[in-house]
Amino acid sequence: MKIYKAILVDDEHTALQNLKKKIEKVSDKIEVIATYQDPKEALKAINLHAPDILFLDIQMPGLNGFELLNSIEELKSQVIFSTAYGEYALEAIKKNAVDYILKPVDNKELKDAIEKAILNIEKENADQNANLVELLNKIIDRDHKLKVPTQKGISFIPQEEVIHLEGYDGYTKIHLMDGKTLTSSYSLGKFSDYLDDYFFKCHKSHIVNIKAVRAFENEGYVVIGEDYRVPITKTYKQAFLELFS
Repeated sequence: MKIYKAILVDDEHTALQNLKKKIEKVSDKIEVIATYQDPKEALKAINLHAPDILFLDIQMPGLNGFELLNSIEELKSQVIFSTAYGEYALEAIKKNAVDYILKPVDNKELKDAIEKAILNIEKENADQNANLVELLNKIIDRDHKLKVPTQKGISFIPQEEVIHLEGYDGYTKIHLMDGKTLTSSYSLGKFSDYLDDYFFKCHKSHIVNIKAVRAFENEGYVVIGEDYRVPITKTYKQAFLELFS
């Protein structure tokens, strides 16, 4: 009999231990190789071990279940959410052949979810993971966050905190309201696909947050904040001024 390896992630210790016990009770095909309360530590282990099945809570501090899943280098696991998350997301996830169980966990629902995951593994359903990644991008977009790959990992930045994106040599420097900057290996064009409507491309290498704009200078600059200037080309000047007409 084949044994499938599983990793459990939930920021609540009691919920984590209860789920582990229930899994051991309802299935003799699952080996829980690790449990994690810290989603960032869990991410390292998932990338290293690539478990067959991943049990994830959604609402966790620092990195929620959607963000954790979207940060995995190559998703190979069948995913089962254990959560009380909003119905809109659960229904979307269900349609994409990823199962979920509501807390408190029911033994029959857990057993059914495990059997479904094993069936998916045996069928080698690669399309499921592709659909899931697409779904996660939509959900994170709905939360108005940018997914920013950096040298340290991945940052999830609320779009309203971004004042300026600057492209150079295939990289993007992201300027934030608090004065901090992030540099990402993503190109400016890739970020532009995910930005809200209040961002405006004023130059081939610059996108600004219209809400942060304080002035336009005839010399060819957009002023953000007190004295932060971003170049604007003639090509985009008219369209920019029409935004304020």
